[in-house]
Amino acid sequence: MRTLVRPATRLVTVAHGTRHAAGNEVAVQLTLAAAARLGLPATASYVELCSPLYADVVASGPSSVVVPLLLSTGYHVRHDLPAALPDSGDVVLGRPLGPDPLLASAQVDRLLDAGARPGQPVTMVAAGSNDPLAMRDLLRARDLLAGAWGGPVSLATLAGQGLRPADVVRPGDAISPYLLADGFFASRARRESLGAAVVADVIGPHPLVVDLIVQRATALLQARRTA
Repeated sequence: MRTLVRPATRLVTVAHGTRHAAGNEVAVQLTLAAAARLGLPATASYVELCSPLYADVVASGPSSVVVPLLLSTGYHVRHDLPAALPDSGDVVLGRPLGPDPLLASAQVDRLLDAGARPGQPVTMVAAGSNDPLAMRDLLRARDLLAGAWGGPVSLATLAGQGLRPADVVRPGDAISPYLLADGFFASRARRESLGAAVVADVIGPHPLVVDLIVQRATALLQARRTA
């Protein structure tokens, strides 16, 4: 009798998506690096503005674990991503990447790379959301960055709840964009951080982000085996 071999579970990541090609490439780089460590096939997908779209990927593919490349809770995490899951139960959705100490450590590296002085006052600039749970996550991310940085960190948001960079950034601050990739919000963060002494790069395809994706995917795989 012929034995059918089930295909390996696939890693799917889902980023927001941007019209900036370089920003979308960050998701691809992170996904390929994590997949190589996990030994899994993988696909990077996007909520909008770039293909392949997440909804199409999870509807058409094999058994998958999904790691959102999103830094906090918000409408996409709580509504769009779960709504697109197929009824088969073959796709398991994880939680957003942030807040997490690994992201804070990656932000510290970006600050130091940009020339910020250890302990220098920092403003963390996030995209923002109207979801109250997103603000909870952002405040936690701010506190994690303050602990990793060893100095004061303030929070500014570019949309939704919270204060804007113009209301928060002080002369001499270092700016830490709490953004995974270049795009609309990254450009705004740089443009609206007037008076800052240093503006760090976005988190990008940092090795610690790869570590985090591998951790999240491994936990989802283990949960599937024990379910």
